[in-house]
Amino acid sequence: MANQQWALEATHSEVQFKVKHLMISTVTGTFNKFEASAETEGDDFSTAKVHFTADVNSISTNNSQRDEHLKSPDFFDVANHPQVIFDSTGMQKEGDDSYKLHGNLSMRGVTKPVTLDVEYGGTIKDPWGNTRVGFTLNGKINRKEFGLQWHAVTEAGGIVVSDDVKMHANVEFIKLQVPQTA
Repeated sequence: MANQQWALEATHSEVQFKVKHLMISTVTGTFNKFEASAETEGDDFSTAKVHFTADVNSISTNNSQRDEHLKSPDFFDVANHPQVIFDSTGMQKEGDDSYKLHGNLSMRGVTKPVTLDVEYGGTIKDPWGNTRVGFTLNGKINRKEFGLQWHAVTEAGGIVVSDDVKMHANVEFIKLQVPQTA
């Protein structure tokens, strides 16, 4: 069976992260520039090999001062580490519409294994004859394990930014046409 290539439809996808601020509220951030591709054996997503990159310079939390701080050496150090990269190592089917996506996440020069929960959203033919598929991904990492070490403590001893970061993505892929061989 031929390998099937899938291209990310970035205009219908989003990549977010959420982190606790002062342990009482949550700040949501996005990466506005990102790319991904997937390869499957036929249409079997349990065989998916996924590659993802995010442009750290495109980070947005709706606060320019905070965004610049996140790009600084205190956090992502965008001058030396301009991308967040994920390469899958395996995907296992957990249920009818659920998977576990295993892979290596690289940020700020540190690569660690992570597992993401994946929910299959469905497959559809669009009005132009393309096959599209959607997924929702969720996971959690400890930012300090990836070298994002900055921290501060309030006068009362509270933590300003939590170590745990929740990751969330909604992605849509388009099936690429496989060239016919003679």
